[in-house]
Amino acid sequence: MLSAGKVKKLSLYFLAVVGICVFGAVVPSHAASSGTGERVYVGGMPFGMKINIDGAVVMGTDEVDGAGRSPAAEAGLRRGDIITGVGGYGVSSIRELTNALEACDDTAEVTFIRGGKEKKTVVRPENDDSGKRKIGVVVRDSAAGIGTVTFIEPDTRFFAGLGHGVCDADSGAVLPIRYGSVEDVEITGINRGKAGAPGELRGAFTGRRIGKVTKNELTGVYGVLSDMPEFSGEPYEIADASEVENGTAYIRSCVSGTPELYEIRISKLSGGGEKNFSVKVTDERLLELSGGIVQGMSGSPIIQNGKLVGAVTHVLVGDPTEGYGIFIGNMTDAVISEIYEDSAA
Repeated sequence: MLSAGKVKKLSLYFLAVVGICVFGAVVPSHAASSGTGERVYVGGMPFGMKINIDGAVVMGTDEVDGAGRSPAAEAGLRRGDIITGVGGYGVSSIRELTNALEACDDTAEVTFIRGGKEKKTVVRPENDDSGKRKIGVVVRDSAAGIGTVTFIEPDTRFFAGLGHGVCDADSGAVLPIRYGSVEDVEITGINRGKAGAPGELRGAFTGRRIGKVTKNELTGVYGVLSDMPEFSGEPYEIADASEVENGTAYIRSCVSGTPELYEIRISKLSGGGEKNFSVKVTDERLLELSGGIVQGMSGSPIIQNGKLVGAVTHVLVGDPTEGYGIFIGNMTDAVISEIYEDSAA
């Protein structure tokens, strides 16, 4: 029997850093030109993330023990829905969901988010064999994983990563978060990618908290670091989307030690969303190590003509040497103005 008190692991839709620390990469010049004029430290280093979801994510439904029915399924709730209220009570955690069910009457209005839109339905809770009020739903209110830092603002240590949000694996909807922590991680290895089976990064949390997560958006995860990372290098200027061009560029990634630059090629420039251009790995060292772009490179900063132009977001399952990137402006537009306004106040 599946009930509101049980938890099933949530599959996260984000990737972590991968790379190899080898000397001899071609380092592009920092020559300044047009652009935003704002400068940030580029990332490429891994970070761990633990987030608490603002609500209870439905992982599945089943009959309530002794009742022979699933009130949640009958009411139309399904995997990927995020329950935010029951019977007039706000729900931001499993505990609050359980308490709300115990307090509700024979029927209760459930408020939930599906596909980014708020919806409502009515459920008829049942008492299980132990006498507790249940609606026959498996939920989760937290998640954890490894990501990649894309950039860090010098004065505030505000950072961005991933290049896309942490989403529900089935619906693709961005998960709302209450709060989250940034954790130190140790990279333990990498599985090479191949056609039809993308590779992946292997890593472990060290137990040391190094910052906090404040936002989870379609374009990435954002937060503040407690200290500047050791390998943050020198600031790069943020490029305007109009400056990105087809041709040679570099991703900055690391699997153990100093982050390195690896050559890629940008093509097929397009519009909005988080797939603004195609990337193809051309660096033989990275191809030898990982087979191309693996699950773990999402968020790796992309540098072209001495400027930060974007971040890696996705890999093509059929060809791990190719993937997509997002314009850096799409990551900064929603949040960077707040940073500079705060630091100038």
